[in-house]
Amino acid sequence: MEKEKIAQLALDRCRSQGATYADVRIEKIEDENVSVSSGTVEPIEQTISHGIGIRVIKNGAWGFAATDDMSEKSIAEKAIEAVAIAEASAMVNKTPVVLAPVDAFQGQFVSPLEIDPFAISLDEKISFLMDIDKVMAEAGGETLNSRNCFAGFRRRDKYFVSSAGSLISQMLIQTGAGLSVGLTKGHRESYERSFPTSSGQYESKGFELLEELKSKDAVPQLVEEVKMLLSAEECPAKTTTLLLSGDQVSLQMHESIGHPLELDRVFGSERNFSGTSFATPENLNKLKYASDIVTVTSDPTTPHGLASYAYDDEGVAAYPADLIKNGLLVNYLSSRETAARIGLKSTAAMRANSWANIPIVRITNINLKPGDKSFEQLLSEIDDGIYMSGVRSWSIDDARRYFQFGCEIGWLIEGGKLTTPIKSPTYSGCTTDFWNKCSGIADKNSYRIWGTPNCGKGQPGQNARTAQGASPARFDHIEIGG
Repeated sequence: MEKEKIAQLALDRCRSQGATYADVRIEKIEDENVSVSSGTVEPIEQTISHGIGIRVIKNGAWGFAATDDMSEKSIAEKAIEAVAIAEASAMVNKTPVVLAPVDAFQGQFVSPLEIDPFAISLDEKISFLMDIDKVMAEAGGETLNSRNCFAGFRRRDKYFVSSAGSLISQMLIQTGAGLSVGLTKGHRESYERSFPTSSGQYESKGFELLEELKSKDAVPQLVEEVKMLLSAEECPAKTTTLLLSGDQVSLQMHESIGHPLELDRVFGSERNFSGTSFATPENLNKLKYASDIVTVTSDPTTPHGLASYAYDDEGVAAYPADLIKNGLLVNYLSSRETAARIGLKSTAAMRANSWANIPIVRITNINLKPGDKSFEQLLSEIDDGIYMSGVRSWSIDDARRYFQFGCEIGWLIEGGKLTTPIKSPTYSGCTTDFWNKCSGIADKNSYRIWGTPNCGKGQPGQNARTAQGASPARFDHIEIGG
């Protein structure tokens, strides 16, 4: 059957079973991942997933069911199952579901791109990566212990209908790539430099992203830096001025702004798995989350962001919404249900890993407003400090308050200049204390929407693709090392 007829069949069956609300998502997801390790092509990963997810409300409770069997009989059975689950949930549900209002939409969206990655042959993709590996081998000689480069492509065809009257079609195409070189020293020390960051760079683009990254041009500096780490000094333990690279600021935002502002997490839905949040609703419009120069906006409409879309997975139209405005907490990443609990409209942050999963609140494109000074100006104003670059490790407590992060490489800053190389530098702090010490954000010339392709959340676990727009940033009086 055509997906329009399939969706209508599911909706009609849900209504006939007494559902007061229902939505249906039909999706086809295609993934292809290619990688080369030290001159060897790794096994190619190619997957296709196609199915339907049915979500309903009955008696004030949610029900959900999904299947990859697209027959009329199976879909009718799953619609009945979703309603039955809602009925069972209502027997123990203490608070009936209330949804923030939303307009009914009939719309289409296709990710803008120049080169369809699925129109490029597998041989061409392998050849592209082998050329990068060759450059790494020539630059590193026999000293490198590892060379890795990879590329990944996703095409996601989404069709959404709801009993509220929405009918939405979206085609999301995403591409990512990256590389790394590694060295070991003895049996216990290993060092790596990666580009553009440790997980690569992912965007809502086509194959043109691989060409835009100019990965081969980055290789000589990466090789020089990873060799430098063999003799680099340990990170000193002290309080000092910290300058972070854009990719590290992105991670800092993801872990200490994105996750704690997921409103379902705030209300305790993740309590028994990945934790809670210190940013509880009584802090809204009161908590000084960061310094005055910090404004962070949720914006799924950002061009080419990895979390860019026109509508979320419950049919809410995407739009920019400030989360932190001039340092003040002013909103959350939310769904229709969670937004209703604080009297606001949804920020269109509801997404599912696939048709087989119920949507949950996820980090979108959360973007840090760039400053007015160049990276060089921020650096020149530091008499004594440290610059850290490259995501290496992260640890943060259940409430997203206290953290320690590690980077691939660092340099001491003396008299406004980078001097002594530092290996495996770390820094730590308390979320709001740290962000209130932000004294400088680089301008738009250093700005990038960093894609995170593997954000985990939920039970059963779901993987989401998120993004953080960030420039390098400076923080005063930060604890490093130790």
